[in-house]
Amino acid sequence: MAGLNTEERNTSGLSAAGLSIDRVTKRFGEHVAVDELSLEIKPGEFVALLGPSGCGKTTMLRMLAGFESVNGGRIQLGSRTLASPETHVPPEQRDMAMVFQSYALWPHMSVADNVGYPIKLRGLRGTEYQQRVQQALALVELEAYAERMPQALSGGQRQRVALARCLVSDPSVVLLDEPLANLDRHLRATMEHSFRDFHQRTGATLVYVTHDQTEAMALADKIAVMKAGKLVQWGTPQTLYHEPRTAWVAGFIGQGSQLKVAAGSPGKLLEHATLMRGLNATESERTQAVLVRPEHIQIATQLPSAHQLTAQVENVIFRGERYELSLRLPSSETLLAYHRTAPKVGSQVAVSLDQGWCMEPDQ
Repeated sequence: MAGLNTEERNTSGLSAAGLSIDRVTKRFGEHVAVDELSLEIKPGEFVALLGPSGCGKTTMLRMLAGFESVNGGRIQLGSRTLASPETHVPPEQRDMAMVFQSYALWPHMSVADNVGYPIKLRGLRGTEYQQRVQQALALVELEAYAERMPQALSGGQRQRVALARCLVSDPSVVLLDEPLANLDRHLRATMEHSFRDFHQRTGATLVYVTHDQTEAMALADKIAVMKAGKLVQWGTPQTLYHEPRTAWVAGFIGQGSQLKVAAGSPGKLLEHATLMRGLNATESERTQAVLVRPEHIQIATQLPSAHQLTAQVENVIFRGERYELSLRLPSSETLLAYHRTAPKVGSQVAVSLDQGWCMEPDQ
């Protein structure tokens, strides 16, 4: 397969290329599904498009694959333009491969035949064909299943066959559309490890669509959080968790409590002393939204000191390694906290907040 000048070839033989998405827009009639979205994806990065249903993430993936045209903006693979209002490179010429949620395997073909189908269509036969199929199966650790039929496989194994089938063509970019959505919780956890290991072995550029923030946080190098067709925030999982730009992102990524304080400004971290002073101010002074994650809340059963607040325990849930507490502050605001023991529902506890992150108001 012809390569681009900007491609990087890794030890597995797969290629990796960078993707540039520049102010891409897609409309369906009056509805704007994707609204001037821009991303720069480096060669070999694992990127997740994350957001609720209807946010435009799958539409964006389909535009990358070439299944949808763009109404505005530009998509480039390396230096090559794949899509713009004037240009539309067909899917089969984009040097990309897509793994669908439904697996889409041929039931009458063996695992090896399913995997080799794309290159057989291109006329590849003989020893090179066999080597390419074996290499793709090895990358997903299914060499021993080559002669089995799809119906004899588990859901996780079928998804790995679908991944091998897209890899056999040696694509520059692998696109994945909610590939774990049809699996049960145990299989999803197993497949998360499989995808992570696969990415480490191949170094391929992956674009992964999901509505599951836990899945995205576990897998991706970077996450594009989308809402109503727009990019809300773009960053590493760690940045999105610790430094969400808006209250909406804070509520969508991880667990936490959103409070009002008389301190700080958007994009600032409040340390313990400043945060506690800001919480003890009068209600009219408390105008800055702040996020406090549950691991940053300390619980004590004795009477509060000057640097603590009183909270009432409203609910206690056992989570195995810890208890999850729902607390009510005198301001009527709620706190989510973790604790090693279970205080009695209705009792009073003292709480101390180690830090909080100041956010912009939602638009």
